[in-house]
Amino acid sequence: MKEKMSKAKTPLKIQDMTFRDGHQSNLATRMRTEDMIPIAEKMDDIGFWSMEVWGGATFDTMHRFLGEDPWERPKTLKKYLKKTPFSMLLRGQNLVGYRNYADDVARAFVDKASEVGIDIFMVFDALNDFRNFQTVVERIKANGKHFSGNICYSLTERTLGGDVFNLDYFTSKCKQLQEMGADSIRIKDMAGLVAPYDIYELVTELKKEITIPLHLHTHYTSGMASMSYLKAIEAGIDIVDTCLAPFAMRTAMPAIEPLVVALQGTSWDTGLDLNKLLELDDYLETVAPKYRDYLATNRMAVIDTGVLAHQIPGGMISNLVSQLKEANALDRLPEVHKEIPITRKELGTPPLVTPTSQIVGVQAVLNVLLGKYKMITTQVKDLVYGLYGKTPTPVDPEVQKKVLKGYKRGETPITGRAADFIEPELAKDREAIGDLAKTEEDLLTYALYPTTGEQFLKWKYGIEEKPENVKPKTLKDVKREDEAIKEAIEKVKA
Repeated sequence: MKEKMSKAKTPLKIQDMTFRDGHQSNLATRMRTEDMIPIAEKMDDIGFWSMEVWGGATFDTMHRFLGEDPWERPKTLKKYLKKTPFSMLLRGQNLVGYRNYADDVARAFVDKASEVGIDIFMVFDALNDFRNFQTVVERIKANGKHFSGNICYSLTERTLGGDVFNLDYFTSKCKQLQEMGADSIRIKDMAGLVAPYDIYELVTELKKEITIPLHLHTHYTSGMASMSYLKAIEAGIDIVDTCLAPFAMRTAMPAIEPLVVALQGTSWDTGLDLNKLLELDDYLETVAPKYRDYLATNRMAVIDTGVLAHQIPGGMISNLVSQLKEANALDRLPEVHKEIPITRKELGTPPLVTPTSQIVGVQAVLNVLLGKYKMITTQVKDLVYGLYGKTPTPVDPEVQKKVLKGYKRGETPITGRAADFIEPELAKDREAIGDLAKTEEDLLTYALYPTTGEQFLKWKYGIEEKPENVKPKTLKDVKREDEAIKEAIEKVKA
């Protein structure tokens, strides 16, 4: 039965993820700015609470694979989207990279991101160590922007509970975020693990303690996302993340269109216009063929039922498969699946999200192929030493001894804020890149990605020509490919 309209209306707010996590999850982050512009003004008229347009892998992919200046995207889109706030995903002290950067880099990055058009910063840390929020939050607040404190949702059991990621853990962490001055709190479920009745229980409990808006982010990977959204809405969630249908589901977010219809006539009615959303869908369908080669086609199911059992995020699985293929050992994937929870526990039970998912995954592969900790990655050494922050549980003492034996920084882990042990970097970066960095944005691109950032700047300023693989594919290219395929089929038939 629909919620009675006599109750006070609490319309659900929607954050659109199409221009960021939709194509990041399903199309390897390859959507180009030029394909966003034609519908930008119409997106602005929908009435989204926010649109996430930047952060995550966009910064990396844009400069490395698309040959686009990442800083230009929010500036360009702001010309067309004048009413809807822009949000970005910020990995705490990791910023948009894969390690903790020095405080001077973090401050400069947030200041520049605020300048180019970011209004809401979705800040998370892979270990849920909120000391890694300190510097970026200071600058977010100083710039008068919205600080969304994100808690990474993770499990060790099939559902919510156990000794680590239980109700008390998440409630305590969310209270810490509220005390830090968060303007909203987002539960960030990167693997699509959150189950309907678990999220109902969690949101119900949080509503007793948290007075700022609660926001839920999940992926469709396991197939539970839409069910979980409905139960979260019933429990009082204020904001959810969705995508326009062509870029939704699979490993992205739930589609907005069915959610809008499902909530019509209830107290949570979004008030959004379905017909306007369908117009946007029609446009996306026209440009989608340019990116179809990045869409996974190796299986019939659009959900990964395996994640319900092994709980390994989709992106992490693809990395594991790639590593095992290179080692000609793909047949050992089941062993790696068994090894991952063991390695994860030994390394302090980190949530499996960038960059800790890669750190745990690579080490698990090495443990299977070469023997337990016979080869240890630099990232694992840094993690165990404390350079990523405090892990949810203590690192196994025997593993700690093996990992830190002969480690260049020392064999006793640090316990303080990780960035306090990192020397300032920007002055050295400025000297290293020299005149090639003509703006502060260029300098930050190099600071975050020294090798690929320098290569991009050479493309940007015409010192080197962009290779063919970073030039955009057109719909004419797709049509030619289709015609070639048809011709080949006709030859086979003949």
